[in-house]
Amino acid sequence: MQPGDMVQHEYFVVKGLLKTFLTDDLGKEHILQFSMEDWWVSDYQAYNTGTRAVYTIQCLEDVELLYFTLEDRNKLSAELHKFEHFSRLKVTSGFLHMQRRVMALMTNDAQSRYRQLLEQYPSLFQRVPKSLIAAYIGVSRETLSRLQI
Repeated sequence: MQPGDMVQHEYFVVKGLLKTFLTDDLGKEHILQFSMEDWWVSDYQAYNTGTRAVYTIQCLEDVELLYFTLEDRNKLSAELHKFEHFSRLKVTSGFLHMQRRVMALMTNDAQSRYRQLLEQYPSLFQRVPKSLIAAYIGVSRETLSRLQI
């Protein structure tokens, strides 16, 4: 997915790893999230409102995805209450993770953000280069290297 695309689908990650990011006017990449197995990913504002994408979603590994249109998702949720329940739990979990991430960016130092990421998603450190970890926690790779971890 690229900025400006119409967003027709929401994706469920069966296998692999993706990143969702925004590139600012200076060319700096700001990573919103990594999406790994059992996570949902999309540009949700565009998906739910019919507007164009703001984010880029890029595969970092080979991926297997399930995808749903908004119409399909709503139909499945209406017909299969277990699917609706599963979806609601996943969306709530994602929202809570995003809240913790935003608060960590606003209140914690880089070392604390790094440790929190390591504790929550230790396998991520085997799957992405340090430059992406640095971008995710909001520091340069050089700063990441200097942290006492």
